[in-house]
Amino acid sequence: MKKGIHPTYYPEAKVTCSCGNTWTTGSTKKEIHTEVCSKCHPFFTGQQQRLIDIEGQVDRFYKKLQARQDYVEGKKAKIDAKTSPDRSVKEIGLTARAAEALEKAGLDNVGKVLEKLTEGEAALLAVEGFGRKSLIDMKKNLRQMGYTLPSAAEEIVV
Repeated sequence: MKKGIHPTYYPEAKVTCSCGNTWTTGSTKKEIHTEVCSKCHPFFTGQQQRLIDIEGQVDRFYKKLQARQDYVEGKKAKIDAKTSPDRSVKEIGLTARAAEALEKAGLDNVGKVLEKLTEGEAALLAVEGFGRKSLIDMKKNLRQMGYTLPSAAEEIVV
């Protein structure tokens, strides 16, 4: 063994627990302080109702799991809000004239427009001030936003 590289060994090191229990042991430190010992640990004492105030791995796992669940729910809510039937007609991306024509006809949100589309393209073309180009643009924008158009809206009326 080389001299001068090893720490000092104390054969009579004093160990003190937070419950007040003390004992001696051999260590490289003169005094050691612990939170739990064999006199106060629930496993040795049989008092399972006494809890140790240290966060365990299971608690950390559940926190991470809850954080992930919150993230997934937030993402789903964001997607649902994007394709909400209560979304205003002005958010579709139509011209101001076409949006005003739809609102004047009582079609002020996407849900009402999609409901009208179930009757066919002719029902929307009958709205005064709403033409073929506006209809094509509206259908294209609704598809891009994630809405599913009714099958009656797919038929082409000349």
